[in-house]
Amino acid sequence: MSIKSLDELMNIRKKHEENVSLRDNNNNSQTKLLVGMATCGIASGARETLNELLKEIKAQGLDNVKIVQVGCLGYCHSEPTVEINVPGEDPILYGPVTVDRVK
Repeated sequence: MSIKSLDELMNIRKKHEENVSLRDNNNNSQTKLLVGMATCGIASGARETLNELLKEIKAQGLDNVKIVQVGCLGYCHSEPTVEINVPGEDPILYGPVTVDRVK
């Protein structure tokens, strides 16, 4: 990809900043989706799952949900895994969460 102008570069930066903001936040009142991104998860498609989760969160306008990349969650046989942490509730672990199962 070739960037031909400063405006083009700024648009690319803005797009990626929006995705990063969905992943970085320490607000304890938000639901957090922990995506296992160790080697086992990435090999099973966790990167694609994470990207699909980002798209779905944006599409539904969920401003109280954040994505957190984590290492191995210990369930390599069920990768890609996603742990849902809702404040005040017990965490729930799902796997395998492939792109077609994100919604």
